[in-house]
Amino acid sequence: MIDLPKFNPDIFIDNACGFIKQTVENAKCDGIVLGLSGGIDSAVVAYLSVKALGSSKVHAYILPSETTSEQDLNDAILVKEKLNIPGEILSIEDFHSNLLKLCNNKKLPQKNTKLASSNIKPRLRMSILYYYATIYNSLVVGTGNKTELSVGYFTKYGDGGVDLSPIGDLYKEEVKLVAEALQIPKQIITKPPTAGLLPNQTDEKELGMTYPIIDRLLYLYLDKMESIQNISKKLNIEQSEVERIVNLYNNSEHKRKPAPILKK
Repeated sequence: MIDLPKFNPDIFIDNACGFIKQTVENAKCDGIVLGLSGGIDSAVVAYLSVKALGSSKVHAYILPSETTSEQDLNDAILVKEKLNIPGEILSIEDFHSNLLKLCNNKKLPQKNTKLASSNIKPRLRMSILYYYATIYNSLVVGTGNKTELSVGYFTKYGDGGVDLSPIGDLYKEEVKLVAEALQIPKQIITKPPTAGLLPNQTDEKELGMTYPIIDRLLYLYLDKMESIQNISKKLNIEQSEVERIVNLYNNSEHKRKPAPILKK
């Protein structure tokens, strides 16, 4: 297994805090709003935001549904309490159920209903976060990392609907190094990452590959511009698996870019 380039989490933390503070100031806003999922990414962003702005200028909302695990809920509460961040716990379950009842139609194609239902959850959360962001004259901060953003493992206009993205250039392994430097509770760093949109879901199971391999595959493809054949040899994995991840990157490009505008 190849190594990722040397990464200094302390330097990154200083840069990220400056980035957050400057972005908020440039927007003439008063602070940050974020969703706390109980996972490592949102915990890192919460710690960085408080370090940059102070807890009084960060509002965190815990927005569980019936597929949110008890551990994730408890870990989200733990982060909120440790950082002394104002905010609330608001279940989106009734909101989600009522929207599905409104939209449900037996004449609809059934092929993608499960995915469509799951994707509503992060879009509902996005709406709630922007409601509070407007109330508090704040920006919504994103919690996506480079690994997940690159393969499209996020919901367009859901958790992808944000105003700034402080960890969007960090591979998952680098997020862990930052989490350790920030002294985030160990159980949050070590537990299997999950989007929490389906029961017993884990990111690695859904992506079909472990994060350490995906990180290195993306690093070789995006940063080093290596060929699929060379990546397969260097990581000792099937070429078809490299192609699959590269296809995820290519096919999700529309999720990372603004909607195209036809020029007159």
